[in-house]
Amino acid sequence: MSLWLAATLLAAFFQTWRTALQQRLRGQLSINGAGVVRYLYGVPVGFAILGAYLAVFGGALSSPNLWFLIYCAGGGLLQILGTNLLIMAFGFRGFAVGTAYAKTEAVQGAVLALILLGELLSAVSWLGIAICVSGTLYLSLAGRVGSLGEALRATIQPAALCGLSAGFCFALTSVVIKSATQSLVGPDIVLSAIETLVVTNAMQTVMQGSYLLVREPGQIRAVFSTWRDSAKVGALSACGSCCWFTGFALAPVALVRAVGQVEIIFTLLFSRFYLREAPTRSDIFGALAVVLGVVIVLVGR
Repeated sequence: MSLWLAATLLAAFFQTWRTALQQRLRGQLSINGAGVVRYLYGVPVGFAILGAYLAVFGGALSSPNLWFLIYCAGGGLLQILGTNLLIMAFGFRGFAVGTAYAKTEAVQGAVLALILLGELLSAVSWLGIAICVSGTLYLSLAGRVGSLGEALRATIQPAALCGLSAGFCFALTSVVIKSATQSLVGPDIVLSAIETLVVTNAMQTVMQGSYLLVREPGQIRAVFSTWRDSAKVGALSACGSCCWFTGFALAPVALVRAVGQVEIIFTLLFSRFYLREAPTRSDIFGALAVVLGVVIVLVGR
């Protein structure tokens, strides 16, 4: 339990840090250009992580099979689609709404894992997941939606629909990536997770990079000219994905996604101590709800 929990908390931290740095690339790269840097600059970091793990813990690489490659390609494509849908939600002037509904990935992931992987959760864990998601929705929508009816009406807005679709893609990505890791034959599940990361990132670089070459050739130059910031984003993305993949390999997808909701707590901490922004009463209430939900999930585990 301690390993998957530590991996998930680190994943949320790296993801928050990456998002903060990625803001520097806004205006310099297109949606797909910003996506490519995550994978292109993340590939060498992934290989470095793999080499370091083998040097410290030993072991042997698994031979990739056809299903492994299919799962990696599918998971990589779903993550690309989810990221693009989320950015599309922002384009509808619905940053808060899009982000909030994308965070329903924890519930969507629990349902998909139950259907596709047969992962069963206790009633207590389901309660904890519901509280986590509710806390995240409250944090994102407090002060922007005046009533429950208004919140429900917001779900049919383009930003919300894109956010929900993004959450679905991210949730299904988790399930597919877990399947990829499980398809490898080897005694070390963490090593299998890192192998999955390296192969998936390489495929994502080819997929989205090829799209850039054909549809947005001018972005290729921008991807390399912004290498100082892009390399940091890619490194943090690779570290975060490594931790996410490890968490998915060691624990049920729903639990990992639920605990991963602490990402919004890290965002608030970054806002408070780095940007010097004072938290509101709503921020504190929502954060406490997320923490309570995570605790309940862990107790139910």
